[in-house]
Amino acid sequence: MSELRQQIQEATDVLRQKNRLAPEIGVILGTGLGGLADEIEKEAVIPYTEIPHFPVSTVESHAGRLIFGHLGGKRVMAMQGRFHYYEGYNMKQITFPVRVMKALGCHTLVVSNACGGLNPLFTPGDLMIITDHINLLGDNPLIGPNDDTLGPRFPDMSEPYTKSLIALAEQVALAEKIRVQKGVYVALSGPNLETRAEYRFLRTIGADVVGMSTAPEVIVAVHASMRVLGISVITDSCLPDALEAVDIAKILKIAGEAEPKLTKLMKKVIEKM
Repeated sequence: MSELRQQIQEATDVLRQKNRLAPEIGVILGTGLGGLADEIEKEAVIPYTEIPHFPVSTVESHAGRLIFGHLGGKRVMAMQGRFHYYEGYNMKQITFPVRVMKALGCHTLVVSNACGGLNPLFTPGDLMIITDHINLLGDNPLIGPNDDTLGPRFPDMSEPYTKSLIALAEQVALAEKIRVQKGVYVALSGPNLETRAEYRFLRTIGADVVGMSTAPEVIVAVHASMRVLGISVITDSCLPDALEAVDIAKILKIAGEAEPKLTKLMKKVIEKM
């Protein structure tokens, strides 16, 4: 048994002792987007500090809890707070919870994030359904020995975000009168925001929004043959010729204002999965 699989086993053993629910959908809640947790009919709430090999979230607004329960009639486990490369964690630590989700029975990952808008047609407060991503983090969670029991050595990434789930999210948004965009997410390491020249470059290579997460978790989910839906909340405009200074307080404010729309959309989509 590989070291990674041993760690997954140790984490799942503890979680099964603390919780009897067998989840089918994993959820990752991004910066300022923890409100969906309030909608979950909770069976168990477990701090990351009680789970073997789980990192601890160090970022403001990330509660650092794993929630098991029911949402939209489905069995879910939700990360209220995620881990980032800029916190000093390596890629395997960042994506370890996705491995645990899969081991506990999750077949689908729903991931959210707060991000900056590069597309001039997008405005702060918009939701964007992720259709694809560009990984510019400079690292990959699959580097190193591959455990074939967890996934293939060379996973195909032609459809990292499941087309049927994208279509379902669009249908739900239309029915609920929630405005959504669609586009490409680019992941950079952070923690600084980007320069004007970097924003111009990112837009040139085809990115619609920019953030500091999501790509590693999705790569591992695809490696594990999970279906994936990603939704971004655009918290600021990153237009190089009209760039204004922004800080985390403003980002959290915009995320908080958009969060009810995200919660409604994600809950309805999960209900219809």
